[in-house]
Amino acid sequence: MESIIVMVNLFGAVALLLFGLSQVKEGATRAFGIKLRTGLAQGTSGPVRSFLGGFVATVALQSSTATALMIASFVEKGLVRARMAQIVLLGANVGTAVTAWIVATGIDWLSPLLILAGVMLYRAGRSSAKQGAGMALVGIGLMLLSLHLLGLATEPMRQSPALGAFLTMLDSAWPVALIFAAVLAFVSSSSLAVVVLILSLSSAGILSSGLTIALVLGANLGGAVPPVIATLSASASARRVTAGNLVVRAIGCLIALSAAVPVAGFLQTLPLSSAKLPVDIHLLFNVALAVLAWPFSSLLSAAMLRLIPDEPKAETGPLYLDDRALTTPVIALSGATREVLRVGDLIEAMLIGTMNAFNRNNLAELKDIAKLEKQVDLLQQEVKIYLSRLGRAGLSDENGRRSIVIIDYAINLEHIGDIIEKGLTEQVKKKIDNGLKFSEDGYQELKTLFNLTIDNLRIAQTIFVTRDADLARHLMEVKVDVRHMEKRSSERHLERLRDGRADSLQTSSLHLDILRDLKRINAHIVSVAHPILDESGLLTESRLRLPG
Repeated sequence: MESIIVMVNLFGAVALLLFGLSQVKEGATRAFGIKLRTGLAQGTSGPVRSFLGGFVATVALQSSTATALMIASFVEKGLVRARMAQIVLLGANVGTAVTAWIVATGIDWLSPLLILAGVMLYRAGRSSAKQGAGMALVGIGLMLLSLHLLGLATEPMRQSPALGAFLTMLDSAWPVALIFAAVLAFVSSSSLAVVVLILSLSSAGILSSGLTIALVLGANLGGAVPPVIATLSASASARRVTAGNLVVRAIGCLIALSAAVPVAGFLQTLPLSSAKLPVDIHLLFNVALAVLAWPFSSLLSAAMLRLIPDEPKAETGPLYLDDRALTTPVIALSGATREVLRVGDLIEAMLIGTMNAFNRNNLAELKDIAKLEKQVDLLQQEVKIYLSRLGRAGLSDENGRRSIVIIDYAINLEHIGDIIEKGLTEQVKKKIDNGLKFSEDGYQELKTLFNLTIDNLRIAQTIFVTRDADLARHLMEVKVDVRHMEKRSSERHLERLRDGRADSLQTSSLHLDILRDLKRINAHIVSVAHPILDESGLLTESRLRLPG
């Protein structure tokens, strides 16, 4: 029974440490998230700034994994070079080690004060920044409290014969000790938590210097695995960053473990406290690793490029955005136009699938909607980035206006995709799942509006390419028809409700929601006609009738 209580206390203290870490991360993200992301993305122009960016971000977030995932996403978007990303992660590793060293300085008496101050700041804060800072303070306080609880929880274990036998076995098999600590760090997704646990055991003097080195090395190795797992489904450029960090740590751990005997002897000659030896080793290892790996960052990036080559361009990615055409704006704009037409075709497929599900009461028609919407998001983002690289220099006024029109149409299509996925499909699912049946009149009204919406999208695609003023005027007139149709349908639906029609009562909110979403989609579709009619002087700024 006593052993069960000891284990509960131990796991509870570790859980509190992990919860404190998550609070610090969430609080720092809420308080400084945008600034951290912007600073990390912009502060990678040189190796020193990259290192400092990774260090600061990790100290603020208390998570080198979070920093690794952020920098990997920046590399994926082409905002950060691969070599700079590897240096950022070297700074992140040192940031984690510095955090562990600060936590172990014996300031756990500050824990109640930090928790109190954090709660007061969170309750008094009206802005997300103040509330985030309060959460971060509470998290730091909980981390310090967990360190104290870990010391209390491990005290009975230090006299345990079973623990002594286990540590003796590990002391004679340092590679096993390294793997054991790596597994713990991977399972907890935190090298800091494992280092603090090693610290609580080391403070009792039951770990040899060599075993302490092996365990700390394992914690470092295991801490590099979660980012690799998290980016398995990401692009090759993102996977290269996290895999490169794992390779650096693995090589560093192998070298350090092979030299553990002389290093342990050397550490004993230094004026280091045995109680703080794990965090000292943790910091020394990561600083040494940063110094030694820094000069090889370019070589590492090249090796990762060979090890994890770029995937063949999938059909889901852009097909017509040729970087070589950026020097010839007319060709670049033509490619961007073709790419946005692909986005329109995807939107049409989403509308047809949703309409078919509505007509046939078949959920299988909706299975590809989420995938298509992700592709729409990707393509419109790629078009925006591509045209932003085209820049303004050397662009004629006409090409500049065309660039804006392309981006505006892509954004409107992306909004339509969101409305379909988050609005229409949810309404159709509700209809099918609950077995709801519209009145015959209501069903025909919605079916007609679905068909009209698809026809309008096809007209908009033609207008986008041809810039035909007559078609643009026709589409604008159709927008008025859609508005009148939506109004009449709503009025007729309310009349059926007043008549007490049971089928209308059951589907009342559903009918009005679908009408609203289709009207919103048509408003985005018609936007393609605005610049053409504006250039022709056929568009007024307001629908308000002038007095008199």
